[in-house]
Amino acid sequence: MNTLWDNIEKLSAVCRAAGAHLPDEELKALQIGKVAEEAGEAIHALHGLKGLTTCGDDHDWSEVQNDLVGSVIAALLAMHYNDPTGARTAFDEIFHRRTRRGHQAAAAA
Repeated sequence: MNTLWDNIEKLSAVCRAAGAHLPDEELKALQIGKVAEEAGEAIHALHGLKGLTTCGDDHDWSEVQNDLVGSVIAALLAMHYNDPTGARTAFDEIFHRRTRRGHQAAAAA
């Protein structure tokens, strides 16, 4: 079975091939920008869900979730672009560090 990171590596290869005409540093920067774009789409869908858009778009929670997952995928791709061999380890270390207090609180409960 493919893991999340296996799929990210495959998708990264496809995306890198599509951007092969760009310098590596530009491709990395554009992928980081893609994270912001996807997050913006999630916020737009949330505004539409709450009736706060001026364009009359109707949205639902599934669209918000879809765009949030798009943000996660874009972020993992950006990590892989910046460090193809170390992205998994870096993610695990950062995830552990950023969730340590939550783990400690859950263990104490």
